[in-house]
Amino acid sequence: MTRSGATAAPSLRLAVYCDFSYRVTDGAAYAELPFSLFVEGLAPHCERLVVLGRLDPTPGQFPFKLRTAEFVGLPYYGSGADLAAVLRAVPAAARRFWRVLDDLDVVWILGPNPPQALLFALLGLLRRKKVVLGVRQNLPELIRHRRPGSHGVLAAAYLLEWAFRATARLVPVVVVGPDLARRYRGARSVLNLYVSLLRATDLAAGDGEARSYDGDTLVMLSVGRLDPEKNPLLLADVLCRVVRQDPRWRLEVCGDGPLAGALAERAEQLGVADRFVNLGYVPIDAGLWDRYRAAHVLVHVSLTEGVPQVILEAFAARLPVVATDVGGVADVVADRGLLVPPSDPDAMAGAVARLIADPALRDRLVEAAGRAAADHTMEAECARLAGFLSMNS
Repeated sequence: MTRSGATAAPSLRLAVYCDFSYRVTDGAAYAELPFSLFVEGLAPHCERLVVLGRLDPTPGQFPFKLRTAEFVGLPYYGSGADLAAVLRAVPAAARRFWRVLDDLDVVWILGPNPPQALLFALLGLLRRKKVVLGVRQNLPELIRHRRPGSHGVLAAAYLLEWAFRATARLVPVVVVGPDLARRYRGARSVLNLYVSLLRATDLAAGDGEARSYDGDTLVMLSVGRLDPEKNPLLLADVLCRVVRQDPRWRLEVCGDGPLAGALAERAEQLGVADRFVNLGYVPIDAGLWDRYRAAHVLVHVSLTEGVPQVILEAFAARLPVVATDVGGVADVVADRGLLVPPSDPDAMAGAVARLIADPALRDRLVEAAGRAAADHTMEAECARLAGFLSMNS
């Protein structure tokens, strides 16, 4: 506060880099992934906010329009695993990043992939800017599941991870979830952050009376990308088992990705295709909240994770959660949902059945989850992040 009692004007001049794609249409930038919504949540704390990412030349719009942040496009490549394309983009990307630094105080560099992340951090230090690293996932573990057998790519992931951890000994780092906080405990300073898109207005009031477990249909909901590391084919196996226990069950999937077809085939093979529907990508502000509030349990079956946003969203909607015990999931779900081993459909089906059979347990978990959601709104997390970044500016 100022001496007069008025709120001080934000003074943070910040650039954020993450290896995501953007498109520009009619002068406006659109992000491929909702992480941009979280970044723009920093705007009230910033005098200037710049987002850097790959500029996809494909015509059309991505779902998330940048409304407050400036966008600086970097050379495009289709995949961070295409090392040759990534390296070709380095010189032009470095020049653009160098120019952006002219009128900034702090750069938040999320990595450790691709190599540009480490290069940008070094360029920021060379320009005597305050550099803060960011880590959203366990890169080697992600590569192990996404590209099995790609030993060269996995070796590169380990090398990038090692280099990022070494750099983190010199600069502050923001991590997503307690698991990554433990991995980066040697950093100069660490902020454990939840990348939350929940707004205070999203939190479900009430006591969940509208969600009945005595009707003719029970809905098991899954939300997220259908990528290998998310292990989506397990959903069909879980559905098969819960239907044997209680024929009222059906599965709704909100997500797309390369394994969408394989999931449908697996459901057909197991004889539960008539109990399964894939709704594709459903925006949080265009139907997803309705799905959360109409479902009876969220199942999360990933093989590797930081802190999944979908779990926080389920907490906010007072939807019971069953999730695999991987990455940072245990820390966020503990005493707020049920945890099961990864790749174990029997354990997950058993946990789902336990939630349905034990209303007292279900209510206790939902109440604790609702309190956790209230503690991790986007407003709260962005304020914590802005304070950390300002402290290091």
